[in-house]
Amino acid sequence: MNETIKTILNHRSIRQFEDKPLTDEQIKSIVQSAQSASTSSFIQAYSIIGIKDKEKKKKLAELAGNQEYVEKNGHFFVFCADLYRHSLIGEQEQKDVLPSLESTEKFMVSLIDAALAAQNAAMAAESMGLGICYIGGIRNHLEEVKTLLKTPERVIPLFGLAVGWPAKITEQKPRLPFQHIYHEDEYQQDSEIYLSQLKEYDELISSYYEHRTSGKRKDRWTEQMAKMLERKNRMYMKEFIQNNKLDLR
Repeated sequence: MNETIKTILNHRSIRQFEDKPLTDEQIKSIVQSAQSASTSSFIQAYSIIGIKDKEKKKKLAELAGNQEYVEKNGHFFVFCADLYRHSLIGEQEQKDVLPSLESTEKFMVSLIDAALAAQNAAMAAESMGLGICYIGGIRNHLEEVKTLLKTPERVIPLFGLAVGWPAKITEQKPRLPFQHIYHEDEYQQDSEIYLSQLKEYDELISSYYEHRTSGKRKDRWTEQMAKMLERKNRMYMKEFIQNNKLDLR
């Protein structure tokens, strides 16, 4: 097993960081690694906003649900779906690009491009001995986040990435079984097999939580997911995206 795969398989979310900022060189290396990710048709439909300003980090932490590690880390990156530059390209080249930019397909491309870039950034950071934590909570109040970050139309802040020197290393959460995730030649649709695999995974996760919390918690994964999905969360998103001139048709 090579060092790259070891780094990937050693991943876990870090939520406590040392009070030590990343160097400009580290930040540049992480961003350049993000830029090296694959991008659909070379469109590069994303941007990254690095947050150094302490007050902005504090405000983002509040908007993300008072998550302390959004404020206290080595550096905070915000990954954005970005088709703004492409609207400017249309004007510059005198081409009608708006119907394409306002399609669901290009919106999906911008999401995928941003996610691929972010994962490259995460792997680069972890290869340096740094820890990372993705922050979806910035989507709790996107209007306020957009105002804070001064993003134009066709730019959507998608998620944050807290990066820094780990102050505490947590245990890895066991992932779903390989055979549950990987389907060969076609999708496995035998519900009995599916539910049997989930039952085994529930037992594993329950045991993980019981050990990690000294018996204070032993909830199952399917129990967690059902409760989470039952809650209506960020239901304003479709309207928000349309108001920002993305995914209109």
